[in-house]
Amino acid sequence: MPVDHYENFPVASWLLPSRLRQPIETIYFFARTADDFADEGTLSGAERLGLLDDYRHELDLIAAGSTSTKPLFQKLAAVIAEHNLPITLFYDLLDAFSQDVNKVRYQTYAELMDYCRRSANPIGRLLLHLYRKTSPQNLSWSDAICSSLQLINHWQDVAIDYAKVKGGRIYLPQEDLASFGLSDLDIATSTDSAAWTQLMAFQCSRARDLMNSGRPLGNALPGRIGAELRTIIAGGSAILTKIDAARGDVFRHRPKLTAWDWLKIGPRALLPI
Repeated sequence: MPVDHYENFPVASWLLPSRLRQPIETIYFFARTADDFADEGTLSGAERLGLLDDYRHELDLIAAGSTSTKPLFQKLAAVIAEHNLPITLFYDLLDAFSQDVNKVRYQTYAELMDYCRRSANPIGRLLLHLYRKTSPQNLSWSDAICSSLQLINHWQDVAIDYAKVKGGRIYLPQEDLASFGLSDLDIATSTDSAAWTQLMAFQCSRARDLMNSGRPLGNALPGRIGAELRTIIAGGSAILTKIDAARGDVFRHRPKLTAWDWLKIGPRALLPI
């Protein structure tokens, strides 16, 4: 299922040491293709889950020390072995992608954060293992950054996510919609009400606070690795600023980062934050 993806955040960019680019690209390709199984194309739910189960089987082979016949998993097995990566983090990703097939509403913020724990946080933790910087504090900061990036992606893609499945997929917690006097119907009709503006301002503020709580990791990581993370943090913050500038109207003004945005962000990444 080939899909053209727009990425807000750099993956294995030139800022990273060359020795880490191939392992990161392998991890990213695993995550990206598995995510596509859950989200893209016209497959049935059963077919999507079947493809994700095939990936689980390949992870089972790696865990058992057996050899896969698939090039992706041969590469992944080598990366896991060389860098001593916890294979449970790959299973967590598959669990989250399977959840996307079956779950289209989140009642509470806590439910959504549990999803982020499995859909986003494993990537940051895997990177810290590659960097050999897995102190408890670093892992905690990484989780905050990754969860905030996942939330930011959800908020910029409210309309896209709703259109992906019959009946709409909504990541905005139902408790928050109700708190602002809104419902699923407001998303279905692309509302531009004052209540919607207030809801999105609240969600952006919460994501920004979460991002800021993990921001010290950008200084704790050394050299080019730290610069890469500071670039990612700046990119996420820029998207939040764009959502706020549009008064939360992500239906008619989906925020995205342009080449000019990256030119402004790049120099700032070289400095501590």
